[in-house]
This record gives sequence, structure tokens and C-alpha cells, in this order.
Amino acid sequence: MGTVSLVLVSHSLQLATGVRDLAGQMTQGKVKIAVAGGTADGRLGTDANAIRGAIEEVRGPEGVLILVDLGSAVLSTQMAIEQLAEAGGRVILSNAPFVEGAVIAAVEASIDKPLDEVAAAALGAGQMEKVTG
Repeated sequence: MGTVSLVLVSHSLQLATGVRDLAGQMTQGKVKIAVAGGTADGRLGTDANAIRGAIEEVRGPEGVLILVDLGSAVLSTQMAIEQLAEAGGRVILSNAPFVEGAVIAAVEASIDKPLDEVAAAALGAGQMEKVTG
């Protein structure tokens, strides 16, 4: 049995790479995590072709969970998913918080949880309290 893979989509390549590093260290690299950040010419933004390439890089039979940093990344990600619709394998675009969701998703994937459970855990990260009182 394989593990669910992750794709991190950010307007900043540095941000996406940093979150991948954090999640990867928390799971000792057991989970495949690809990043798509910035535009093709290095500016802030998103690129549907880069997102599609990131999905293809980590796609496997267990599925892919995609996390985005800002709402405007959703359109580019949806375009990439539509272009890959014929390729098979489940892909879920998550509304989870970018950093916390990625870490929790990676941990859940690293213990071979199925895609739906990984997605639910990531989404639940939005309800976690960091500061009480």
C-alpha cells in the first residue's frame, strides 16, 4: 500500500518550498510532496502548467491532496486538475490552512491513511486553537 501525496501551491516558490521542508521533516520524507510556486518568470503568482507538473510528479494510486496559500490560487489549480482529468487517480483540492494543513496531511499520509481521511484531517487544522485565553 502506498501513501497519499501532497502538492503545495503558493504564490511564492520560497513559501511553498519552506512548507514542504517543514512537512517533510515531520514525516522523515516518507510522503511525496511537490511544490508549485510563483510564475514561470519568477514573479509572485501561480501557474497552471507548474501546478499540473507538480501533480504529475507525485501522482499515485492513493491520490493527491492539494493545498493552496491564497484563494486566488484556486482557479489555476482547478485548471490544472481539469487538464489531468483523463489521467485517472483522485485529486482533492483542499480548503485547509496552508501550513498547518500541510503538516497534518503529511503526518496522516505518512501513516498510510486514505485520501479522504488525510483531506479531513487537513481541513480540521482550521479549527485548531493555537492561542487560548
